[in-house]
Amino acid sequence: MPDTPAPPASVPSHFQSFLAFDFGQKRTGVASGNRLLRSATPQATIRAEGDARFAQVGARIREWQPDALVVGVPYHPDGAPHDNTRAAQRFARQLKGRFGLPVYEVDERYSTTEALAQGARDADAASACIILEQFLRNLP
Repeated sequence: MPDTPAPPASVPSHFQSFLAFDFGQKRTGVASGNRLLRSATPQATIRAEGDARFAQVGARIREWQPDALVVGVPYHPDGAPHDNTRAAQRFARQLKGRFGLPVYEVDERYSTTEALAQGARDADAASACIILEQFLRNLP
């Protein structure tokens, strides 16, 4: 059975604001959102790698002050993991370690395809929005 992320049922009800990331090797889409409205807003995509990426993530966290972070984790259509699955999971672990915030993983199969189909100008940010809205819709 594939190691897919658990549903967000364990998200404490006092967690209201979230920052989501669509991790990519060169670009990382970002979206902010909240539990009350169950909607997300795209933010400027981070175009950096390594420590430079984490410096920009840190700036977004300071700006938005989220209660938790959400990371999209891609899988093959059959649910099997691949190299990008492991890279996104590593990114999620690094976020938790560097910033000390809870990090939730969301199965983000097809989010970029959906963003492009919707005519997004910034597919990475739009994909982060789709990931976050999916997460928010599944909260109790």
